[in-house]
Amino acid sequence: MAGSGKGQSGGRLVADRRYAAPRNPAPKATPPRRPQRPRKPRRGGLSGLILGFFGFLWRLFWRVTWGVTAITALALGVWVFSIYSTLPPVDDLLDGRARGSVTLLDINDRTFAYRGETFGTTSAGSVSQYLHDAVVATEDKRFYRHFGVSPRGIASAIRINMAEGRGPLEGNGGSTITQQVAKLLCLGVAYDASQWESEAAYEEDCRKGGIQRKIKEIPYAIAMEFKYTKEEILTIYFNRAYLGAGARGFEAAAERYFGKSAKDVTPAEAAMLAGLLKAPSRFAPTNNLQRAQDRAAVIVGLMEDQGYLTTAEAAEARANPASLSSQAVTRSGGFFADWVMETTPDFLAGETTEDVVMRTTLDPRVQAAAEEALAWVFENKVREGSTAQAAIVVMSADGAVRAMVGGRNTQDAGSFNRATQALRQTGSSFKPFVYAAALDLGYGPLDYIDDSPMCVFTPGSGDWCPDNYDREFKGQVTLLQALAESRNIPAVRLSETVGRDIVREVAAQFGINSDLADGPALALGASESTLIEMTGAYAGILNGGSAVTPYGLLELRIKGDDEALFGATGGIRERVISQQAAEALTYMMAAVITEGTGGRAQLGDREVAGKTGTTNSARDAWFVGFTADYVAGVWMGYDDNRPLTGVTGGGLPAEIWHEVMVRVNEGVPVKPLPMSLPEPAGGVTLPGAGQGPVITEGMTEAEINEQVLQDVLRTLGE
Repeated sequence: MAGSGKGQSGGRLVADRRYAAPRNPAPKATPPRRPQRPRKPRRGGLSGLILGFFGFLWRLFWRVTWGVTAITALALGVWVFSIYSTLPPVDDLLDGRARGSVTLLDINDRTFAYRGETFGTTSAGSVSQYLHDAVVATEDKRFYRHFGVSPRGIASAIRINMAEGRGPLEGNGGSTITQQVAKLLCLGVAYDASQWESEAAYEEDCRKGGIQRKIKEIPYAIAMEFKYTKEEILTIYFNRAYLGAGARGFEAAAERYFGKSAKDVTPAEAAMLAGLLKAPSRFAPTNNLQRAQDRAAVIVGLMEDQGYLTTAEAAEARANPASLSSQAVTRSGGFFADWVMETTPDFLAGETTEDVVMRTTLDPRVQAAAEEALAWVFENKVREGSTAQAAIVVMSADGAVRAMVGGRNTQDAGSFNRATQALRQTGSSFKPFVYAAALDLGYGPLDYIDDSPMCVFTPGSGDWCPDNYDREFKGQVTLLQALAESRNIPAVRLSETVGRDIVREVAAQFGINSDLADGPALALGASESTLIEMTGAYAGILNGGSAVTPYGLLELRIKGDDEALFGATGGIRERVISQQAAEALTYMMAAVITEGTGGRAQLGDREVAGKTGTTNSARDAWFVGFTADYVAGVWMGYDDNRPLTGVTGGGLPAEIWHEVMVRVNEGVPVKPLPMSLPEPAGGVTLPGAGQGPVITEGMTEAEINEQVLQDVLRTLGE
């Protein structure tokens, strides 16, 4: 078949065309080619496998991270929303105190002390602009630019803490103002007595730091930013922050330290208040004014750097730092305030949930006199470095306490009050109650008693033989002389004559409430008492023989109410001895000053009556006495009951008493004491010397009068 058939052409084989070729065919459109990225050369072998594995891990990491982030964000959102739904209105969050406050007023109706937590409502918009700016500049300069949490601030705090060798969140926490408010609100956890031992433990738990606490603060702070405006958050902060000296909130602190409202503080005062936020107790100006001023200078610098103060304003604030009001400077009457609080029912004082106001008997002039006198004597009369203590009480004849000093350091108010809490042996300052019992039974100041050696048998102890301080015996002496010279044997003999039970009853009725000794040493002050009890008992002598209950409260009312809940809690009570006996005893006690052991207490032409007291081994030294207007008691000793060196009641205590009363009576008209010397039977005044009547135990009144008459006749015959 080769070489035959159609389609041959010159012996060349040509394929048959199935379709005819179109005429003038259009050129094919060529699609534009995308630019090709240069391909990385594929790595083969081990390096390719390693790179591929790490690439897979990287992609997996990002997928997991985004997933976890999304879940965390969702959980945080739910957490924030749940907190948001529980947040109350702003007004319900302003008062963060566990207890109410107590404001104590003196007799001039001026505040002299606060107890509890003082509080005054304010708002961020009503405080001084200087104070508003000082707080922001000090605590959170990005306050208006964050949403409750500042990662930048936290990172900076961690860096500072680590650089100073602390844990990441120990010390500086990097908290915003919003986070601080969250902490002040205890993250919404209310106090529950069944969960915490005390409110102090609850507050300590609220202030705890650490990572867990910081994590809890974040959603709470964010929820607050959603719920409240920035100014509302600041308002909560301004009212709940504790600022030292019992002041909660800036309104209370401004009143406490400067005697003015928070809306009126100057740049220097605003800086000092803002400086308290870091450490309220440390920087409180009542604790250390210079330290508070140094801290305020730092705040002034921050305010200047951030544009809140001009250069001129900052210079003015530095040149004239804030100082305390005169009321805050004195801190006078702290021991008195403590005593008034202790003697007022707890539900209206120490544990009150209301804000109460107490009007008291404190006289600031008398209080200042007592504090100045004590300081002067210890500075000028006591050897340097002595740790001896002293206490003073000054009151009126009706028991109204006008001043109280519970120790040498008036800044220690709130601790041990030696005027009201120290039970100490009274020594010879107890003797006036022995003589009071005798005078009320009809004895007279010029009656004689034997000052010679004696012994008293006591079952179980045998004979007890007292001695006189000067180791001398003067034979027959008048009661007047015996008390003036504070002779022990006549006091014991008189007590045994009238009966210890009667002496004990008279002392108790005058207000000495502690257990009184049963033995013959009762007459020499072997029993213990407090200074306020002894001073109150002497007030009963001054007022004519009626017992008094020392008191400091005049009235108590709820703050804002006009009607008092109750009034004075003390004053004059029942009569203990007759008016005549009281006036005779006052005469005898005046002789203690003019002729006896109390000479250092003399006040010139102003009549004074009183009694010295020194216990065995001089562990306690007393002087208690009065003028026509005031009764004052002074105690001196060591807290550990060591003996005093070279101190008796007629020494330093009498000098302290003198310095107190010189100041107290300045400008007070001179008045005579209510005293008299009754005439003995027959109208004949017995002389102060002579053999005296022979008075022995067990004599009847008729026998005693007979002995007195015989002594008168002997004296007239001489």
